[in-house]
Amino acid sequence: MTTLSERILGAPAGEYVDHAVDRAYVHDGTGVLTLMTWKQMGASRLCDASQLYVLFDHIVPANNSTTATLQQELREFASGSFMHFSDIGGGICHQIMSEGVVLPGEVVVGADSHSCTPGAFGAFSTGVGATDMAAIWLTGETWFRVPESIGIHLSGRLSGAAEAKDLALTYVSSLGMDGGTYCALEFVGEGAATLGMEDRLVLTNLSVETGAKTGLFYADEITRTYLAAAGHVVKTQVPEPCTYIHDLDIDLGDIVPMVAVPHRVDTTKPVADIAGLPVNQVFVGTCTNGRYSDLARFAAIVRGKKVAVRTIIVPASRQVLKEAIRTGVLSDLVEAGCTIGTPGCGPCLGAHMGVLGEGEVCLSTANRNFRNRMGVGGEIYLSSVTTAAASSLTGEITEPEVA
Repeated sequence: MTTLSERILGAPAGEYVDHAVDRAYVHDGTGVLTLMTWKQMGASRLCDASQLYVLFDHIVPANNSTTATLQQELREFASGSFMHFSDIGGGICHQIMSEGVVLPGEVVVGADSHSCTPGAFGAFSTGVGATDMAAIWLTGETWFRVPESIGIHLSGRLSGAAEAKDLALTYVSSLGMDGGTYCALEFVGEGAATLGMEDRLVLTNLSVETGAKTGLFYADEITRTYLAAAGHVVKTQVPEPCTYIHDLDIDLGDIVPMVAVPHRVDTTKPVADIAGLPVNQVFVGTCTNGRYSDLARFAAIVRGKKVAVRTIIVPASRQVLKEAIRTGVLSDLVEAGCTIGTPGCGPCLGAHMGVLGEGEVCLSTANRNFRNRMGVGGEIYLSSVTTAAASSLTGEITEPEVA
């Protein structure tokens, strides 16, 4: 009997395997380094451009001429190499790969730490460095040590104002920032079946914040229905009895709105415990919480009102932006006083589009609140979209009301 990681990689935990990569992707930052390394290897060909993706998201639009020049070199290479290429405004790499691209059972590698996100589809999806990615460009495969697995057993159903981000912060706090080191987190149990695909993407996205190699859900009917809308016919994955090196039991009914306080993702408190803390900026977006359901949920709370603090909303992809335009969500956000950014990572990595000043406080729906990440001397608190929306209307961290 095997875990899902063992099943996909074809070997028991602890063994080293060479494995073909079904999809490999880089962004504008890591893609520049990958291309440089690939050239240093003396390479003159790509293994199979049909499985390779170059997706601009981190610093687009470019923040200075040096960035623009590096991006242009990568842009020309990708466009001339028959790779899948997404330019400015296409969206965040992890989101694009989650919009009907990654399929159950695939081995997916991205040159970014949050490449664990597509594991929500029952894929083994993980991050690597530029050198490993350059070798994948050349050979089409890479090596893994098959990870041991931690079982996160979910029961019940989310209730009140709690949402998937609050659940994610809860499990990261329970495991700690190194409690999942080089493990695969498997989200299982009856509670898993109550979570939609966009909720699952939030949970797998934060897997790496425990040090995990990846996070996975078993593909079920929810997965199958989601991918069918993108034109794919896939089979479900049935969990087998297996042994986890650690088990974490969580009743979704016990989850309450949470906030991660500076400067660690695993240092969390209930929103109620720090309500009233003034904020200078609210940021909604990133590969964690920039999807259409996030924007719609935020808009429903601020509709007909005005935000009390600068509020930046960055859709995770062009597809998300188009849906927000079609449904009127974007208009509601603009009318409430929010600023809309180009689909992509936005200010998450502290490069542009919302960098913090010394002593400023940001309430963010991102996945990291490390010291100086969004600006030297700034402080980042992480929350759910619902908490961010409630707080944008008051200018201070505010416990959301139950709908």
